[in-house]
Amino acid sequence: MKLHALLLVFAALQALAADAAAQDAAVVTTPQVRAELVAHAPEGLQGGKPAWLGLKIEHKPHWHTYWKNPGDSGLPTTLAWTLPAGASAGEIEWPTPKRLPIGPLMNFGYEGTLLLPVALTVPAGLAGDTLTVKLAAEWLVCKDVCIPESGEFTLKLPVNAATAGHAALFEAARAARPQDVSGARAEAALQGGELVVRVAGLPAAWQGRELGFLPETPGVIVNAAKPQTAWADGTWSARVPVDPQRTESPATMPAVLTSDGQAAGLRVAVAVTTPWPAPAAPAAPPALGNAEVTPAPAAAPPGFALAVVFALVGGLILNLMPCVFPVLSLKVLGFSRAGTDRRAQWVGGLAYTAGVVLSFLALAGLLLALRAGGEQLGWGFQLQQPAVVAVLAALFTLIGLNLAGVFEIGSVLPSSWAGAQARHPVADHFLTGVLAVAVASPCTAPFMGASLGAAVTMPTAQALAVFAALGLGMALPYLSASAWPALARALPRPGVWMQHFKTLMAFPMFATVVWLVWVLGVQVGIDGAVGLLGLLLALAFVAWAVGSPTLGPKARGGFGVVAVLLLAAALAWALPSLRQDAVAGAAAPADDGWQPWSTARVAQAQAEGRTVFVDYTAAWCVTCQFNKRTTLAAADVKAAFQARNVLLLRADWTRRDPAITAQLAQYGRNGVPVYAVYTPGAAGPRLLSEILTADEVLGAIGAAR
Repeated sequence: MKLHALLLVFAALQALAADAAAQDAAVVTTPQVRAELVAHAPEGLQGGKPAWLGLKIEHKPHWHTYWKNPGDSGLPTTLAWTLPAGASAGEIEWPTPKRLPIGPLMNFGYEGTLLLPVALTVPAGLAGDTLTVKLAAEWLVCKDVCIPESGEFTLKLPVNAATAGHAALFEAARAARPQDVSGARAEAALQGGELVVRVAGLPAAWQGRELGFLPETPGVIVNAAKPQTAWADGTWSARVPVDPQRTESPATMPAVLTSDGQAAGLRVAVAVTTPWPAPAAPAAPPALGNAEVTPAPAAAPPGFALAVVFALVGGLILNLMPCVFPVLSLKVLGFSRAGTDRRAQWVGGLAYTAGVVLSFLALAGLLLALRAGGEQLGWGFQLQQPAVVAVLAALFTLIGLNLAGVFEIGSVLPSSWAGAQARHPVADHFLTGVLAVAVASPCTAPFMGASLGAAVTMPTAQALAVFAALGLGMALPYLSASAWPALARALPRPGVWMQHFKTLMAFPMFATVVWLVWVLGVQVGIDGAVGLLGLLLALAFVAWAVGSPTLGPKARGGFGVVAVLLLAAALAWALPSLRQDAVAGAAAPADDGWQPWSTARVAQAQAEGRTVFVDYTAAWCVTCQFNKRTTLAAADVKAAFQARNVLLLRADWTRRDPAITAQLAQYGRNGVPVYAVYTPGAAGPRLLSEILTADEVLGAIGAAR
């Protein structure tokens, strides 16, 4: 098989997927919301003229997003603008939120149709006929569960013509914006764990009403508490309990007063006249998908030397992980082809090692660079992107079809390319190493978790050395085998059996495709999975039509035209469902007593004296799925969980979730699987092995076998 040629196809497919993901769009639709970038410029885009941009969010019934102060949980929507030079966008002018009680918690946010407007400023004499606006938005949408969503929007606005199709929407948003009250005086003082707020000078229409108090500063008051309020001589007062876990100490606290029947609240600046006591220690920053991340004590990370050793051993064990098997079968086939040619084996082993080590270094460099830029990413981050999963599925489909004899690369490529493998066999060995890393990276073997978690906290040179040791450990068995004469003598001589072995090796490739389609289905839903299957079917037809050794030139040309048209149709049908902004994001239903993870649930269970078992997992992590279907599904383990009333929580990292990434970092880990057990009275969680055993789980929860 000419692996280097298939990698060229892989690169082309990846570029095509990236291009599709970057297509301009002003609308993003998920099962929970429809989000649209809209604009309002009634006098065109001229310097000094009014112009507005806004993100319109239409929530499905019972779903909501959050205000600038989300309350006890959640996160506000964020907008990041990309505008031409000289143009700028202001801050979000938040409409008055609603109180959203959820059990014992109180959140502040929006349901129904929402517009988040921002003022657009353009320079005088704006050049060109259109202005291109790009927006990267993130929002957290919640009902019974919370789903982090995001979208990238592009809108082209005419410079010299009016844009007023959403005038009513922008007018309604302005009407719902909290109004500043001229002449109002607001102050507050701390008295016995309460903030006593007094506001005078409110409009006559608001006098005597029952008012709500919504601070714009989060982390100060008990949001769910009902304040004691009163009116006296035109002054409204409220006694608001201060949050025992207060994290802010504002000297001036902007707040919104609300009243039933009033679409817009009143905005006041409350001056705090008494000093604040020392606040509680700040928690880790909140992130999309969960409440605040609570730091958890964990074992100290290994030093540099020990991390290198752990990485080397983890790389060795990585060869035993099921996700690596399909590529290892290619390596075994390469050894068989080399036969007793010692030099070919040795050069191939070196090339394979170089491909593995350099690929690990490239992935590590990208991971470290993105983390340095503020991204919350961990090991295996590339498979959190549906487009990457789809491209890998296409690549493994082509490899499997080639191994099965459906098509030959030499039938498609020019003769100079077709002979490249014979002239440069080292390239195939090197690219086999690259492919091995692409498939192995989602796996975390024993010893790998601690070493990778430590690596991302080290200086760049040391971190790259740890990743290089991981790659060397993975390649070491094949490097050793290529230099071991006894193994060369034990290898069977080349013969007809090799063709049968080559065909046999197609089936692990197709098994990998099944796994990748399942991963994509978890990420984007059934429509995306079916779209990918249709795309793979069209791709297989193209491979057979243009590369089958049994077809003549005329048949190949005729079938090839039809195949390319079918592939184009399949791409047009499938690619929209593979875009990152089309991710379904629906939470998987709980199974066998497992519930979605959140720090709030962990904290509540600990307060109740209950043992908690947290499974940090991902659909693309084969080791995770192996443990889930073996140890965690064992009858005695499930019985022990039930008998000891263990709270079972599953943190699904299949899609990017910065909250899970941050929590893993608290454990000193950077990938999954991770298993954390919280027991009553313990100082912190106990972390279990990546490869679980029933005895280890039972011992951790205090159950005898």
